[in-house]
Amino acid sequence: MIFDKDKILIVDGLTVEYIKTGEKVVDDLSFSLKEHHCLAIVGESGSGKSMTVKCINQMLPSNFKNKGEIFYKGLNLMQLSKSDMKKIRGSEIFMIFQDAMSAFDPSLSIEKSCLQILEENTDKSEKDLLLILQESLKKVNLKNPDLTIKKYPHQLSGGMLQRIIIALAFALKPSLIIADEPTTALDTITQFEIIEEFIKLKENLNTSIVFISHDLGVVKKIADDVILLKNGVLVEQGAANQMLSAPKSEYGKYLIGNRHKMGEKYFELMGGC
Repeated sequence: MIFDKDKILIVDGLTVEYIKTGEKVVDDLSFSLKEHHCLAIVGESGSGKSMTVKCINQMLPSNFKNKGEIFYKGLNLMQLSKSDMKKIRGSEIFMIFQDAMSAFDPSLSIEKSCLQILEENTDKSEKDLLLILQESLKKVNLKNPDLTIKKYPHQLSGGMLQRIIIALAFALKPSLIIADEPTTALDTITQFEIIEEFIKLKENLNTSIVFISHDLGVVKKIADDVILLKNGVLVEQGAANQMLSAPKSEYGKYLIGNRHKMGEKYFELMGGC
């Protein structure tokens, strides 16, 4: 393996199999992510998107096995012990899930949950961390942050919880953010606002992002590069503006064509508005 210092993440020959049946959910997948870029992994449900990022974060379920190599800043994550990976996860590689509620302890207030997460990944005092958290919450335009963080997760909307998770990313300043369908459960307006926060993350922190989505409109807004998966296999990859306007693969043409048809149908139903 020849390393490229401009690439923060290199996935080489990743294969994931279901142990019981031997079925491959990811098959010999290779790609890389440039420093300070956003790479979108796109595909329909069951294409292997989420399983790929679980491997990157070393969170593969026990009923699956994997092989291949995953390098983060030249370090082979597949060879790290659980304790060494835990040191990287959170502080350097930050994961944002589709279900924001799952990131918080339901028995703790948002403030206590956030401080707990920050304490696990930094060596600063609680007083300093509270100041950092408050400053980070301002960056994501959370309304009434002092009041909001006193509440419990079930008292907040999905959009508010995602903003808080993004605020944690601002506080931790990770080198790599992995976002697995972070806008799927949100309404259209909130989706747009959350994507704006991701763009701020990328620009203000100079971080790199792996962004998982099946929503091509969202991908077009945030991604620099795209890889397209179908049944765990890489079908096409390239610059986002080219792939989303003129895909070369038949599967890419199918996905883009369907999106255009849906847009036209919506336009028709809305009476041309």
